[in-house]
This record gives sequence, structure tokens and C-alpha cells, in this order.
Amino acid sequence: MAPAIYAKTITISIGYQSMCTDTYPAGSAIKGLHLLEKYLPHTGKYKGVKYRIIWRNYSSGAPITNMMMANKLDFGTMGDYPLVVNGAKFQQTPSRRSYLITMTGYNLDGAGNAIDVPVNSPITNIKQLEGKDISTPVGSSSWGMLYEMAADNHIPISDFHIVNQSPMAGIAAITAHKIAAHADFCPISEYMEYKHVGRIIYSGAKTHVPYLHGAVVTSSFAKKYPEIVVAYVKSVIAADRWIAHDPYKASKLLSHWTMIPKEVLYLYFSHGGYLTLNPVITSKWVKTLNYDHSILARYAHIPPLNMNDWVQPKYLKTAYKQMGLNYRKQFGAPYNPKANIHRSPEIWFKGAGIHKYSGVKAMLLAAKASAAKHRVINATYVYDHATGLKLFGNYAFYTIAGGKVDAFMTLSGAKQAAANGPVYTYTQALKEL
Repeated sequence: MAPAIYAKTITISIGYQSMCTDTYPAGSAIKGLHLLEKYLPHTGKYKGVKYRIIWRNYSSGAPITNMMMANKLDFGTMGDYPLVVNGAKFQQTPSRRSYLITMTGYNLDGAGNAIDVPVNSPITNIKQLEGKDISTPVGSSSWGMLYEMAADNHIPISDFHIVNQSPMAGIAAITAHKIAAHADFCPISEYMEYKHVGRIIYSGAKTHVPYLHGAVVTSSFAKKYPEIVVAYVKSVIAADRWIAHDPYKASKLLSHWTMIPKEVLYLYFSHGGYLTLNPVITSKWVKTLNYDHSILARYAHIPPLNMNDWVQPKYLKTAYKQMGLNYRKQFGAPYNPKANIHRSPEIWFKGAGIHKYSGVKAMLLAAKASAAKHRVINATYVYDHATGLKLFGNYAFYTIAGGKVDAFMTLSGAKQAAANGPVYTYTQALKEL
């Protein structure tokens, strides 16, 4: 047996984001479930070692990178654009590096990023935002989405006045009608809809660029304590599996540990929700991160990033092996949200949990009957008939034809499907049925 060679106390500093849902498997869930403590090594050279785990909460990925560069953090979890910035900034130094060691999950089409307007704004599409202010956390995934959106729609990015705002500042600006629109990452748009202050007019899913999250570690920490890096990755794997096993329970607990309502978290974590949980780093994700880097290099002058040096899946491979799980099995085709189109709509009743329905019409009729009985509904959930994306029923648009009811995320999507027929809001659909 190897002798104990480390100091009696090892400090592990982790930067996480309690307001960014897709980072939860690498941050809030590990912290709340004490998973890292479960997997930390205590034998061999770690015999007799005590651990001091420091969790530091941030509103976005950029300050996490700054703290890692300042040797104040060992690990950090963030979205794809900030991850790329992290790797590039470290590689800009003579010898310091960070490693991408795990993903947390993804949305294949890019859902999770979105553009919101104030709930009563007359603006319904991005063309109406030309010449107006759009705030976003600059350098974030949602910032990148704006450039993709402009290019896809052949609109010069200079036609939009992009203002740098944090998620909380963006929420305040939308609430006070101080800005035309705010673009942000998960789950800020859905949070604003749930709070009835904002309304989504553009989903990142329209870019068809995968939306990713993951975790990085400084190379200095990884080289000194590789077994601890494996323990952290095991925690991410365990957190992913815990959320996937019972999304309803996970959403309630994670809501307790964060400031995000459980109904919003369920929109992300439930089966058919925005986030597909999978920690492996696939070649498709590396290609996506390369694309993200091209946007950052062009518009934010981010330095080069050598993906071969940065992406380090060896810790994942070791973690899966030690946990007795099949690593290669995780590399199937990515989940396509269109598979959700015919999933059962749901109602979350206060005090009674989730109820599923055979179709959109059945869900709306149940909601109507519940309102008549003064039964409190926390949230309704439907799936966009065009993309399969899950959304709050009260913000969907509906078509009704021959007794068949379909839900759509956007007014334009519903109008296209209706083919000159009527389109209904949630309230109008309830009255019509």
C-alpha cells in the first residue's frame, strides 16, 4: 500500500452557478447531495487526509474563469462559450492550462438560450428589434446566439444595439420595461415567463447549434491530485443519474438549494425537458466548441484554443470504469427534441404533483375544469408541435382544427400551421373548448 504523502488537509475550491440550470449536475446538485465527499479518496497516498471543500457561487461563467486564473478556484462549471474562453485564456499564458474534463448535458438544437421581451410588449419577432437595445451577458452562450440569429436571418449584427447586462440586471430591466429585449442563458427566459414579467420571442433552438455545459479544472490541480479530479467527475455522473431517475423530486430539492422555482427546473430536467443529461465529451461536442470558438475569435478577439490539449476525457473514462458503468454506451446518437412532439402534456397541481394527459386538448380541458373548481395549478406543460421543445402551456399558442389541438412556442409557428385559420392564446383556447 502506498504511503500517505499529502498534507493532512487538501482544499478544493469549486466555482458554480446556482442560477444556471444546466450546470447543476457539476455544481448545485453535487453540493446539495454531498456527492464529492462520497467519492473523495481516503486510501493509499490519501490515507488520513482531510478535505476542505469551498463552494463559490457566481452569476455567470466569466468571473469563474477570472478566479481560476487568479488561483482562487480549482474547478469551474459553465456553458459552452465561457468554457471556450476559459481554455483559450489559460493557453494564452506561457505554461498554465485548464482541462475540459466533463460535460453535464446538452440540448441538440440550442434551446435554453432565448430572447425575451417585457410580457406586454407589442414586439413578437426579431425584425422588430432592429435599431433597439438588446441586453445580454457579453461572452456568454446567449451572446453567441445573437450573432448566430443575425447571420441566419441576414440581419447585420450592427442593426441591434447590444448592451452588456448580467442575468439579474436583465430580469430587472425587462420587469421595469427599461430595455426592448434581453437575451440570456438557461433558465432566465423561462424564469421570467414563470414570474409573468417576460415573454420569449426567439428560442436558441432556431439556430440548430447544440447548447452545451460542462466543467473545467486547472492543470496544476489535475496533475497534483488526479484522483480528486476523478472523484469530482464521478460526482457529476452520479448527479446526472440522480436527476434523470426522478426529475420531479430533483426539481423540488434543487429549487430548495437555489433561487429557481421548481416548476421552471422541471421544464429543464423532466423527461422531454430542455436538458438531455449526459457527461461524455463526444466528437460532435468538440466540433460545436470549435464553432463557438470561431464566433468568439471573430467578434470578441479570443486567442487560439488547442482542443487536443484542452479536452481531457481520461478522467471520465476512469470514473466510469471505477463506478462499474459502461463508458462507450453513452456515445449513442444525441437525443433529438422532435421525439417529444407526441409526449403527454402535463399539469403540476399545487399539493398534488404532476398529472399527465393523453393530448393537448385533454390537458386544456382539465385545466379549465380545475379553474372552475378553484383548484390551484402551479404550471402547465406542452410540447411545441414543430420542434418538440417543452414549454409552459400558458405561454403557448394553439391551433384547433376538427377537434385536434396542437401547441406552438411562437405565434409565427402557430400561424404557419393554422394556414389562415385562427390561432389562440392559452386563455382563448380555454374559452374555445
